[in-house]
Amino acid sequence: MKEGKNSPKLIFEEKKAITLLLSLFYLFYFTYEIFWYFILPKYTDYGASHLLNDGLGYWLYFFIIMLLPISLTFIKKGNPYIVKYILLFGFILFDGINSFLVYFGSSQSFASGNIVELLFVFFSPVFVNKQYYWSVTFGLLGRYLLLGLILQDGNVMSPMLGIIILCGIAFILLIRFFSYIKSLTNVYEELHQKEKLAVIGQMAAAVGHEIRNPLASLKGFTQLQLEANPVANEYYPIMIQEIDRINAIVDDLMYLGKPREPKYEKANIEQIINYTLSLTNHQAVENGVTVETIKREPIPIVDCDEGRLKQLFINLIKNAIEAMPDGGRVRIYIQVLDNKKLGISIEDEGPGISKESINNLFEPFYTTKKDGTGLGLIVSHQIAKDHNGDLKIASEQGKGTKVIISLPITQRK
Repeated sequence: MKEGKNSPKLIFEEKKAITLLLSLFYLFYFTYEIFWYFILPKYTDYGASHLLNDGLGYWLYFFIIMLLPISLTFIKKGNPYIVKYILLFGFILFDGINSFLVYFGSSQSFASGNIVELLFVFFSPVFVNKQYYWSVTFGLLGRYLLLGLILQDGNVMSPMLGIIILCGIAFILLIRFFSYIKSLTNVYEELHQKEKLAVIGQMAAAVGHEIRNPLASLKGFTQLQLEANPVANEYYPIMIQEIDRINAIVDDLMYLGKPREPKYEKANIEQIINYTLSLTNHQAVENGVTVETIKREPIPIVDCDEGRLKQLFINLIKNAIEAMPDGGRVRIYIQVLDNKKLGISIEDEGPGISKESINNLFEPFYTTKKDGTGLGLIVSHQIAKDHNGDLKIASEQGKGTKVIISLPITQRK
């Protein structure tokens, strides 16, 4: 998880995790210290009773306890993210100094450490933070390695091996947590997108028919006037074009709100694209755009909804042409991919799209064009999905845009 975001929810969740870590840290630390240095030596031959006389003595407890008010200060100031590092490196520093003072120049075999090391290892996946995980791993391993080199004692190898094994287990848990969170995020985004489309659908259902009825009357009346006075008024053709544009927007809204199941029929993709080019040829000529179709091999017949695919290619080719108002070239590549999919890419030489805009292109009503509706790409993407295909956009500012459509060659048996 990214810690740079000051989201109240993230801070609240971090505070809960830090509070639990603090509680367990001091509970485990002092329970272990009392057990190892006071209880075991009294009743068994294990443990150690030299704590108060060697090393930091009582100062070790003092320094460890002082980490608590420092941590609480950062939590109170709204920066709980740093607390886990304070506990980790504070423990490594003070416990490392204590071990050095106890064993350096002594004939005693190295036998140091605390159960809180296991707490740090197994708690690292809870924060879903790879930086903290690697800090725990290399921090604890580095502590033992440094002490082993300074004290010239090979007994540090056993705890190092244990830490490596446990950190491996913790890493698996961390990866699983990341995968789970990513899945939840994807589900949330998908639901959010569906909610938006549901709103569009409700709006379309409410006003679609009400808009279409007067539009049909207006278009019919305008066509009658145009036929009666073909030369008298140059505005009639413009009015008809604008009525058709409004009707197309309503169609997009209706399609997004209530997607229809494709009606599969055998069709030739080349013929569909050629038909689309015949419809967009006038616009291409006006913009000074040349459209070139390139195929690398014979293209098989596919099962598809021909009408839906025509709408898809009209949207995409018009976008490519409109991206070059001062002229340019549009290249359409058709090829078979792995004998299972048909790949169609539409490339223009326009100004390109910024990375920020690409991430929002499939959001309803988001558009980079002055007179755009923000629905064309969403409809195109939905049509591709309805055909069990995909639509992706690659672009670089100043170098044009490429739209890649992949469609299964066989839709049904």
